[in-house]
Amino acid sequence: MLVYTHPSCLQHDPGPDHPESPKRLQAVLDALQAAFPARLDWRQAPSAKRGDLARVHDAELIDLVLQPQTADLRQIDMDTRTSPGSATAALHAAGAGIAAVDAVMLGEDPLAFCAVRPPGHHATASTAMGFCLLNNIAVAAAHARDRYGLERIAVVDFDVHHGNGTQDIFQLDPRVAYYSTHQAGLFPNSGLRRDRGAGNLLNILLPPGSGSLRFRNVWADEMLPAIDDFRPQLLLVSAGFDAHLRDPQADLMLEAEDFAWITTELHALARRHGGGRVVSMLEGGYDLQALAESSVAHVGALLDGRAGAA
Repeated sequence: MLVYTHPSCLQHDPGPDHPESPKRLQAVLDALQAAFPARLDWRQAPSAKRGDLARVHDAELIDLVLQPQTADLRQIDMDTRTSPGSATAALHAAGAGIAAVDAVMLGEDPLAFCAVRPPGHHATASTAMGFCLLNNIAVAAAHARDRYGLERIAVVDFDVHHGNGTQDIFQLDPRVAYYSTHQAGLFPNSGLRRDRGAGNLLNILLPPGSGSLRFRNVWADEMLPAIDDFRPQLLLVSAGFDAHLRDPQADLMLEAEDFAWITTELHALARRHGGGRVVSMLEGGYDLQALAESSVAHVGALLDGRAGAA
């Protein structure tokens, strides 16, 4: 299994009081290296090119994100800040998804995890928000669509927050379907069940305190069958782990085992329809212990699924 990351992703620093800190990514990297010392193929993520970003983002947003910065902090919105290293980090975070799609589509390995930051799924075509500068998973999906001519790409998002940016970018493109469960009443207060787009959206809001049973039942009864019916040629995952019971940002009360379970189920769908091709992109998760444990559970489930299929 391939893991894409880049040292620059640790140089995006939104400030000492900010929950989206470099410590998040370091916790993930340390945990994966300790848990799987010989089972992962580590790759350095390349930098995305402007044309890659322009598939999903307006020129004005690209200019804003890539603008050289000398001040220690620049406030984009109430929750989103940049530092002098943010532009380079954002380019490599987006580039990780592109490289991962190329690797799985060209048969190097069917599985890839992008251990990068800043996260991306809140960034719309025109606006950086919610800790996100560029929409990494959207850049990857658009690359897969345009470079390889795929007609059925599924973006699956189990982050506790709705990926409003991903929905915004693809809601009128039936070639990219978006599936999300997220906690009701949280930022960005979007992702309603009635949102249908071009028939390519399925959002289910979960009440606070849902826990493992409700989460698994919703996925087993509605989300997974819908993805199965779509028959994705490529599965992209916005892997946010802030639904964990330890996370300070939300109250869905999941555990690492729940992330392992949903990953196993999604991988089975990928094997059924898309040659087992899965590209997963790190999104949220703000308790370091929970983030580390959940990342290991997620990657481990992918590795175990491949071993079981063999």
